[in-house]
Amino acid sequence: MPQPTTIWLHDPTASQAQRVEELSARLRRAGIKTATGPGPGLGLWFDAQGLSLRATQNGREETVRVDFGSDAFLYRLRHGGGRRQPLGRAVGLKPGHSPRVLDATAGLGRDAFILAALGCEVILCERSAIIFALLEDGLQRAARDHRLSEIAGRLSLQAADSLQLMAKLKTGEAPEVIYLDPMFPPRGKTALVKKEMRLVRAATGDDDDPASLLDPARRCAGQRVVCKRPATAPPLSGRPAPDFAITTPRHRFDVYLVNP
Repeated sequence: MPQPTTIWLHDPTASQAQRVEELSARLRRAGIKTATGPGPGLGLWFDAQGLSLRATQNGREETVRVDFGSDAFLYRLRHGGGRRQPLGRAVGLKPGHSPRVLDATAGLGRDAFILAALGCEVILCERSAIIFALLEDGLQRAARDHRLSEIAGRLSLQAADSLQLMAKLKTGEAPEVIYLDPMFPPRGKTALVKKEMRLVRAATGDDDDPASLLDPARRCAGQRVVCKRPATAPPLSGRPAPDFAITTPRHRFDVYLVNP
Protein backbone atom coordinates (compact mmCIF):
# COMPACT_ATOMS: atom_id res chain seq x y z
CA MET A 1 0.00 0.00 0.00
CA PRO A 2 1.86 3.14 -1.17
CA GLN A 3 1.85 6.43 0.68
CA PRO A 4 -0.71 8.85 -0.82
CA THR A 5 0.60 11.18 -3.51
CA THR A 6 -1.94 13.92 -2.71
CA ILE A 7 -3.44 15.05 0.59
CA TRP A 8 -6.05 17.73 1.29
CA LEU A 9 -5.33 20.52 3.76
CA HIS A 10 -8.34 22.27 5.27
CA ASP A 11 -8.60 25.16 7.71
CA PRO A 12 -12.35 25.63 8.24
CA THR A 13 -11.95 28.88 10.18
CA ALA A 14 -9.20 30.29 7.93
CA SER A 15 -7.29 31.13 11.12
CA GLN A 16 -4.14 29.07 10.67
CA ALA A 17 -3.02 30.02 7.20
CA GLN A 18 0.68 30.11 8.14
CA ARG A 19 0.57 26.59 9.60
CA VAL A 20 -1.24 25.33 6.52
CA GLU A 21 1.40 26.90 4.28
CA GLU A 22 4.30 25.51 6.34
CA LEU A 23 2.85 22.01 6.46
CA SER A 24 2.04 22.09 2.76
CA ALA A 25 5.67 22.94 1.98
CA ARG A 26 6.92 20.15 4.25
CA LEU A 27 4.64 17.58 2.61
CA ARG A 28 5.72 18.67 -0.86
CA ARG A 29 9.36 18.19 0.14
CA ALA A 30 8.39 14.64 1.14
CA GLY A 31 6.94 14.05 -2.32
CA ILE A 32 3.28 14.47 -1.32
CA LYS A 33 1.17 16.89 -3.32
CA THR A 34 -1.26 19.08 -1.42
CA ALA A 35 -4.57 20.64 -2.34
CA THR A 36 -7.05 22.94 -0.64
CA GLY A 37 -9.83 20.88 0.92
CA PRO A 38 -11.92 19.34 2.04
CA GLY A 39 -12.14 16.75 -0.68
CA PRO A 40 -12.31 13.01 -1.21
CA GLY A 41 -9.62 10.78 0.22
CA LEU A 42 -7.17 11.78 2.94
CA GLY A 43 -6.91 15.23 4.46
CA LEU A 44 -5.31 17.08 7.35
CA TRP A 45 -7.82 19.24 9.19
CA PHE A 46 -6.86 22.26 11.31
CA ASP A 47 -9.24 23.33 14.09
CA ALA A 48 -9.28 24.53 17.69
CA GLN A 49 -8.78 20.95 18.98
CA GLY A 50 -5.59 20.49 16.99
CA LEU A 51 -4.57 18.76 13.79
CA SER A 52 -6.41 15.63 12.68
CA LEU A 53 -6.18 13.15 9.83
CA ARG A 54 -9.50 12.63 8.10
CA ALA A 55 -10.69 10.35 5.34
CA THR A 56 -13.91 10.96 3.45
CA GLN A 57 -15.35 8.33 1.17
CA ASN A 58 -18.92 7.71 0.02
CA GLY A 59 -20.18 10.32 2.46
CA ARG A 60 -18.52 8.69 5.49
CA GLU A 61 -15.82 10.45 7.51
CA GLU A 62 -13.21 8.96 9.83
CA THR A 63 -10.84 10.98 12.01
CA VAL A 64 -7.63 10.33 13.96
CA ARG A 65 -5.95 12.87 16.23
CA VAL A 66 -2.95 12.54 18.57
CA ASP A 67 -4.46 13.63 21.88
CA PHE A 68 -2.48 12.79 25.01
CA GLY A 69 -4.98 14.81 27.06
CA SER A 70 -8.01 12.71 26.17
CA ASP A 71 -9.96 11.13 29.01
CA ALA A 72 -9.09 7.63 27.81
CA PHE A 73 -5.37 8.33 27.63
CA LEU A 74 -5.26 10.16 30.96
CA TYR A 75 -6.96 7.14 32.53
CA ARG A 76 -4.23 4.91 31.08
CA LEU A 77 -1.56 7.22 32.50
CA ARG A 78 -3.11 7.08 35.97
CA HIS A 79 -4.15 3.43 36.12
CA GLY A 80 -1.76 1.62 33.78
CA GLY A 81 0.23 -0.03 36.54
CA GLY A 82 3.10 2.39 37.02
CA ARG A 83 6.70 1.33 36.51
CA ARG A 84 5.82 -2.36 36.99
CA GLN A 85 3.41 -2.45 34.06
CA PRO A 86 4.46 -4.80 31.23
CA LEU A 87 5.86 -2.02 29.02
CA GLY A 88 7.98 -0.68 31.88
CA ARG A 89 9.34 -4.11 32.76
CA ALA A 90 10.09 -4.82 29.11
CA VAL A 91 12.35 -1.76 28.74
CA GLY A 92 14.11 -2.57 32.02
CA LEU A 93 12.82 0.07 34.41
CA LYS A 94 14.32 -0.40 37.85
CA PRO A 95 14.35 1.67 41.03
CA GLY A 96 16.58 4.63 40.31
CA HIS A 97 17.07 3.68 36.66
CA SER A 98 15.05 4.99 33.71
CA PRO A 99 16.76 4.07 30.42
CA ARG A 100 17.03 6.32 27.41
CA VAL A 101 14.77 4.95 24.69
CA LEU A 102 14.61 5.33 20.92
CA ASP A 103 11.12 4.56 19.66
CA ALA A 104 12.10 3.64 16.11
CA THR A 105 8.52 3.19 14.88
CA ALA A 106 6.76 6.02 16.68
CA GLY A 107 3.33 5.87 15.02
CA LEU A 108 0.80 7.75 17.14
CA GLY A 109 3.26 7.95 20.04
CA ARG A 110 1.21 6.47 22.87
CA ASP A 111 3.73 3.93 24.15
CA ALA A 112 6.49 6.54 23.92
CA PHE A 113 4.40 8.94 26.01
CA ILE A 114 3.77 6.22 28.59
CA LEU A 115 7.52 5.56 28.82
CA ALA A 116 8.16 9.28 29.28
CA ALA A 117 5.50 9.35 32.02
CA LEU A 118 7.44 6.53 33.71
CA GLY A 119 10.59 8.68 33.68
CA CYS A 120 12.38 7.72 30.45
CA GLU A 121 13.92 10.17 28.03
CA VAL A 122 12.45 9.12 24.67
CA ILE A 123 13.32 9.95 21.07
CA LEU A 124 10.44 9.33 18.68
CA CYS A 125 11.50 8.58 15.11
CA GLU A 126 8.81 8.86 12.42
CA ARG A 127 9.46 8.70 8.69
CA SER A 128 5.94 9.51 7.45
CA ALA A 129 5.56 13.26 7.00
CA ILE A 130 1.82 12.93 7.63
CA ILE A 131 2.09 11.01 10.91
CA PHE A 132 5.01 13.24 11.96
CA ALA A 133 2.73 16.28 11.60
CA LEU A 134 0.07 14.67 13.81
CA LEU A 135 2.67 13.73 16.44
CA GLU A 136 4.24 17.17 16.40
CA ASP A 137 0.86 18.81 16.93
CA GLY A 138 -0.05 16.41 19.75
CA LEU A 139 3.24 16.97 21.55
CA GLN A 140 2.96 20.74 21.22
CA ARG A 141 -0.50 20.66 22.79
CA ALA A 142 0.77 18.36 25.57
CA ALA A 143 3.61 20.82 26.29
CA ARG A 144 0.99 23.54 26.89
CA ASP A 145 -1.10 21.33 29.19
CA HIS A 146 -0.10 21.73 32.85
CA ARG A 147 -1.00 18.06 33.48
CA LEU A 148 1.33 16.82 30.74
CA SER A 149 4.04 19.43 30.19
CA GLU A 150 6.65 17.73 32.40
CA ILE A 151 6.16 14.43 30.58
CA ALA A 152 6.24 16.11 27.17
CA GLY A 153 9.59 17.63 28.11
CA ARG A 154 11.13 14.15 28.15
CA LEU A 155 10.13 13.49 24.54
CA SER A 156 11.90 14.63 21.38
CA LEU A 157 10.61 14.02 17.87
CA GLN A 158 12.71 13.45 14.77
CA ALA A 159 11.52 13.21 11.17
CA ALA A 160 13.77 10.43 9.94
CA ASP A 161 14.02 6.90 8.69
CA SER A 162 15.00 4.88 11.75
CA LEU A 163 17.53 2.76 9.83
CA GLN A 164 19.34 5.90 8.73
CA LEU A 165 19.10 7.45 12.18
CA MET A 166 20.55 4.39 13.90
CA ALA A 167 23.40 4.25 11.37
CA LYS A 168 24.33 7.88 12.10
CA LEU A 169 24.44 7.61 15.88
CA LYS A 170 27.95 8.02 17.22
CA THR A 171 29.53 6.23 20.15
CA GLY A 172 27.96 7.57 23.32
CA GLU A 173 24.80 8.72 21.54
CA ALA A 174 23.18 5.31 21.30
CA PRO A 175 20.08 4.81 23.47
CA GLU A 176 20.07 2.09 26.07
CA VAL A 177 16.82 0.68 24.66
CA ILE A 178 15.39 0.61 21.15
CA TYR A 179 11.65 0.04 20.98
CA LEU A 180 10.04 -1.46 17.87
CA ASP A 181 6.31 -1.58 17.29
CA PRO A 182 5.89 -2.51 13.61
CA MET A 183 2.43 -2.11 12.19
CA PHE A 184 0.48 -5.35 12.17
CA PRO A 185 -3.10 -6.24 11.21
CA PRO A 186 -5.50 -4.85 13.84
CA ARG A 187 -6.77 -7.52 16.24
CA GLY A 188 -8.56 -5.20 18.63
CA LYS A 189 -12.30 -5.61 18.86
CA THR A 190 -13.11 -1.93 19.13
CA ALA A 191 -14.16 0.15 16.15
CA LEU A 192 -11.70 2.84 17.32
CA VAL A 193 -8.68 0.55 16.96
CA LYS A 194 -9.75 -0.61 13.51
CA LYS A 195 -10.47 2.95 12.36
CA GLU A 196 -7.11 4.27 13.54
CA MET A 197 -5.24 1.41 11.89
CA ARG A 198 -7.06 1.96 8.61
CA LEU A 199 -6.19 5.64 8.52
CA VAL A 200 -2.58 5.17 9.60
CA ARG A 201 -2.11 2.48 6.95
CA ALA A 202 -3.72 4.73 4.37
CA ALA A 203 -1.28 7.51 5.29
CA THR A 204 1.92 5.46 5.61
CA GLY A 205 1.46 2.24 3.68
CA ASP A 206 2.49 -1.15 5.04
CA ASP A 207 5.89 -2.02 6.47
CA ASP A 208 7.65 -3.82 3.63
CA ASP A 209 10.03 -5.74 5.89
CA PRO A 210 9.70 -4.86 9.57
CA ALA A 211 12.19 -7.61 10.48
CA SER A 212 14.91 -5.56 8.76
CA LEU A 213 14.92 -3.24 11.78
CA LEU A 214 15.86 -5.89 14.31
CA ASP A 215 19.54 -6.50 13.52
CA PRO A 216 20.43 -2.78 13.15
CA ALA A 217 18.58 -2.10 16.40
CA ARG A 218 20.55 -4.84 18.19
CA ARG A 219 23.80 -3.35 16.89
CA CYS A 220 22.79 0.13 18.02
CA ALA A 221 21.13 -0.39 21.40
CA GLY A 222 23.24 -0.19 24.53
CA GLN A 223 21.24 -2.68 26.61
CA ARG A 224 18.22 -4.20 24.85
CA VAL A 225 15.77 -4.13 21.99
CA VAL A 226 12.07 -4.49 22.76
CA CYS A 227 9.69 -5.56 20.01
CA LYS A 228 5.93 -5.32 20.52
CA ARG A 229 3.91 -8.08 18.85
CA PRO A 230 0.35 -9.42 18.93
CA ALA A 231 0.14 -11.97 21.74
CA THR A 232 -0.29 -14.91 19.36
CA ALA A 233 2.09 -13.74 16.60
CA PRO A 234 5.52 -15.28 16.01
CA PRO A 235 8.63 -13.24 16.85
CA LEU A 236 9.57 -10.52 14.41
CA SER A 237 12.43 -12.64 13.11
CA GLY A 238 13.21 -16.32 13.41
CA ARG A 239 16.79 -15.63 14.44
CA PRO A 240 17.86 -14.74 16.97
CA ALA A 241 15.13 -15.82 19.34
CA PRO A 242 14.11 -13.29 22.02
CA ASP A 243 15.91 -13.71 25.32
CA PHE A 244 12.54 -13.52 27.06
CA ALA A 245 9.05 -12.12 26.58
CA ILE A 246 6.47 -10.33 28.69
CA THR A 247 2.94 -11.21 27.63
CA THR A 248 -0.42 -9.52 28.14
CA PRO A 249 -3.79 -10.79 26.89
CA ARG A 250 -3.45 -8.72 23.69
CA HIS A 251 0.27 -8.04 23.22
CA ARG A 252 3.68 -9.53 23.79
CA PHE A 253 6.94 -7.67 24.36
CA ASP A 254 9.85 -9.69 22.98
CA VAL A 255 13.11 -8.63 24.63
CA TYR A 256 16.50 -9.05 22.95
CA LEU A 257 19.38 -8.40 25.32
CA VAL A 258 22.59 -6.85 24.04
CA ASN A 259 25.66 -8.57 25.50
CA PRO A 260 23.51 -10.37 28.12
